[in-house]
Amino acid sequence: MSKIPVKMIINGAAVEELVEPRMLLIHFLREKVGLTGPHIGCETSHCGACTVDLDGKSVKSCTVFAVQAEGAQITTVEGIAEADGTLSALQEGFMQEHGLQCGYCTPGMIVRAHRLLQENPDPTDEEIRWGVSGNLCRCTGYQNIVKAVRYAADKINASREAAE
Repeated sequence: MSKIPVKMIINGAAVEELVEPRMLLIHFLREKVGLTGPHIGCETSHCGACTVDLDGKSVKSCTVFAVQAEGAQITTVEGIAEADGTLSALQEGFMQEHGLQCGYCTPGMIVRAHRLLQENPDPTDEEIRWGVSGNLCRCTGYQNIVKAVRYAADKINASREAAE
């Protein structure tokens, strides 16, 4: 099968690779680019462990071919940290509020919560639950995930208010 060149920006860096047309974005990210934050869970779009931000939308990277991401801007969990390498408010929130147990869902959950907070900077707990409902967690019962996202929203909003 002939390979097709793809170019995209991943976590702020330009990436160019040759891929088979049938290669899924999750496999491209993990195998070609070496980003192992997005996890391979169900490969049927049910679990959300592979969630990435693609051109400003949360997508399950097991449902997108790498060639469909041609020219896209992609953010994975590796791109969520602050520019100086410190934890983002979301990452800090997951740590402080015990928003993870086994950690398998955490990368996709953090990326999805990041997009949620971009769209709704001050969500209610119900909106947080709805916002991450496409990402499954088998360990936590979600309460601490909601607390982690609330922690991040409060911290981000306090920073904005202090800057004004």
